[in-house]
Amino acid sequence: MTTATQTPAGESIRAEGHIDPAATLVSGFVPVQTRSERPTSFDPADFAVPTGREVNWKHTPLALLGDLLRDEPAPHDVIGVDVSAPSSVEQIRLRVGEAPRGEVFRPEDRVSAIAWAQEDEAPLIRIPSGVELDEPIVVQLTGRGGVAHAHVVIEAQAHSRATVVLRHAGTAQQAQNVEIIVRDGAALTVVSVQRWGDDAIHLASHQARVDRDATLTHVVVSLGGRVVRVNPSVELAGAGAEGRLYGLSFADAGQHLESQVYLHHKGAQTVGDVLYKGALQGESARSVWVGDVLIGPDAVGTDSYEANRNLVLTDGARADSIPNLEIETGDIRGAGHASATGRFDDEQLFYLQARGIAEDEARRLVVLGFLAEIVQKIDVPTLQDELIAAIEDELALATAAEGEHA
Repeated sequence: MTTATQTPAGESIRAEGHIDPAATLVSGFVPVQTRSERPTSFDPADFAVPTGREVNWKHTPLALLGDLLRDEPAPHDVIGVDVSAPSSVEQIRLRVGEAPRGEVFRPEDRVSAIAWAQEDEAPLIRIPSGVELDEPIVVQLTGRGGVAHAHVVIEAQAHSRATVVLRHAGTAQQAQNVEIIVRDGAALTVVSVQRWGDDAIHLASHQARVDRDATLTHVVVSLGGRVVRVNPSVELAGAGAEGRLYGLSFADAGQHLESQVYLHHKGAQTVGDVLYKGALQGESARSVWVGDVLIGPDAVGTDSYEANRNLVLTDGARADSIPNLEIETGDIRGAGHASATGRFDDEQLFYLQARGIAEDEARRLVVLGFLAEIVQKIDVPTLQDELIAAIEDELALATAAEGEHA
């Protein structure tokens, strides 16, 4: 079957092999399960309102997302934006049809398509060819309450090097698209930090293409918010491209923190490394991680590995972890996936306590050591310090809560 989609300029195109999820309910076809076969469209009307039976929505609390599933205009002043960047960085706004907007990005769900359609002018952050930045570009996004839609384009031109940090705070219901283009020989790091207020809803779709001999390091850090779902999709398109996808989450009582990760090895001799770690504490704390890796038929010489590790600190918390791996060529260097969810390692605690360290302090050290591996992959010292302090605060809240119930 085929499904109709829309290009950024509005022309109709057709995607071979895609099955319309809405049609499956009446025709009896098996719904799309493979990550690479999901239909795409720029028109929100092409996506039915999700019911929770869809493979990409079945773990998400849809009852809390009502406003973001409605295709209705929203104000443009809900999110305050403050960009700190050197003068060499180009910043302009792109309407639909203006390159490079839409060069890589294809909405895969209703929320993402609504965000595309509602964002009249998408901000572009462009690092020019050959420019190497020693300090990060920081985009501070502060919610002021209400519904917000956004589409952001980040382009690292050939042989450039830069780090872009997206920082989220305040409160809002935000549908956000981030389009990332890493040209030949460039090295780009994108860090998305979610430190929202307790009632914030944040649904984000990050889509990236990495060209020949280029490297993308993509890091998702989710600490705050009621529901936070950040889904990165990275295509290693050029020969020698590298994609390093890392994530850290710490879910408290009542929080839902989710990431659905897709890494597509398309070019030859590509390298992929996916590692997400999460900690959970408190009644109904929830994390969801779905990791999909596709090694395409032309991705010979690929080396790829994905893993998810979760540490459950209290009763009542739940972590869902689903790794998937598709390989369409036999000529690879290596590929694997792993998932583990558990409680404290009793041997680690015993080792620390045997050396005179109190149990509470021993638990704190174990959690910090577990999550610090991801923090250390962010090459921004001030942000590293901030995140370690934030994790310390989370642990302190847990200790205080246990004291109240003792």
